[in-house]
Parts: sequence; structure tokens; C-alpha cells
Amino acid sequence: MYSAKGKKDQTDDMLNMHSLLVKKIAYQLKAKLPQSVELDDLIQAGMIGLLDAIHRYEDSHGALFETYAAQRVRGAMLDELRSADWLPRSVRKNMRDVEMAISQLEQELGKPPTESDVAKKMQLTLENYYVLLSDCTGHQLLYYEDFHDTENSEHFLDRFQTDYSNDPVKGLLASDFRAALVEAIDALPEREKILMGLYYEQELNLKEIGAVMSVSESRISQLHSQAIARLRANLREKSWTGAA
Repeated sequence: MYSAKGKKDQTDDMLNMHSLLVKKIAYQLKAKLPQSVELDDLIQAGMIGLLDAIHRYEDSHGALFETYAAQRVRGAMLDELRSADWLPRSVRKNMRDVEMAISQLEQELGKPPTESDVAKKMQLTLENYYVLLSDCTGHQLLYYEDFHDTENSEHFLDRFQTDYSNDPVKGLLASDFRAALVEAIDALPEREKILMGLYYEQELNLKEIGAVMSVSESRISQLHSQAIARLRANLREKSWTGAA
């Protein structure tokens, strides 16, 4: 089937043939990232990933080339984002503050806190809390530094993963982290649970989710940032307490 071992003409043909795949993945990823991330940077990284896939792919792998290439392309884009440190430290600090407030309130209230609860805990007006959430678009569930958070002398998710020699995220997904994440999602307020399903399972973008849920795209962005903060707070608490 597909093979381009050192043959420039075949390589060029395959790059042209699958360039739309790279652009599709780049647009999907860009929709979930801050405006500061350049689409062209994602596409460039993706094309490098595609070239790598062409050189490495063999029919004997048993997978369709498109499937194999998509994994390589997306991985190359994520590597580019990590190396560029695209999420400002101020955003990560703000979201850590939100996570801490949510965690403390859940312990105090025995239930997920409302947005008003979190805003009050952080000594913010509700409007300013919404602004903070909007500014944190692009916040992720996991960062590589979570595994060795030396800045705060915490070892986030050590409970779920102790071997960081290869791919820590892959290790997490093979551990009881998956079960803990499912439990954490199930504990989200209903509206945020629906949002996460539409975003990650149905792969709708924020504008499409806003249409489904009859709210603005900016409101969906705020709710998504808050849902991620709830999940991280929940998982961090499990890592501290050793809960399964």
C-alpha cells in the first residue's frame, strides 16, 4: 500500500495527498487553544509529523496509513505546543488558584461549589471571575510538569503513575487514572458534564456547543475552563489522599 522509503517523488505525492488531514487536525486543535497560538505554526509542525509518518510507516503495522499519520501529526503539534510553552504562567497560576478554591469549598460544602461560591472564596466579583475564566481558555487537564511540580513541591498524580521514564500520559491511561477521571467527570454539575461530553466525545467546537446549549460561545469557554479546574481539583485531591 503506502510506502515512500527514500523516494522523493512518492514522498511529495503523499505530502500533497494528506495535507488536508494536517489542516483538519490543526483547525480542530486551534479551536481549543488561546488566540495567541498561530494556526500556521500548528500546520508546519503537523507537516513535519506527516513526513515522519511517511518515512516510518510500513504496511505490516496493520493500521491504515491515515490512522497512523493522524497520530503522528497530532503528536507533532502537541510537542510544538509544549516546547513553545504557549500557556502563560499567569494563566496557570490563576487556574491553580481556582482549583484550590474549588477543592477547599468542596470539602467545606460537601458538594460542588457554584460559580458565586468560587468567586466569593477568591474575593472576586462574579463578573471578574467570569473574566478570569475567559482568560484561561486553553487550560488543559494534564501538563507534563504536573508529574514533577517542583515549583509547589507537589507531585500531582503520583498516586496514579510512578514510572515517568517513557510517556507519563500513556502510563496514566493504562492505570486506574482512567477510572478516577470517569468518576470525576460524573461528579461534575450536569451542565458541565454535558459540555465535556459534547467537547471531547462528540468533538464539537465551542460555537457548536453554544448552539446546542443555547448560550454564547464565550459562556461555553468559561464553563469549560471551570470544568477543567473542577476535574484537576478532584484528581489532585485523590492524589493527595490516595483514594482510588
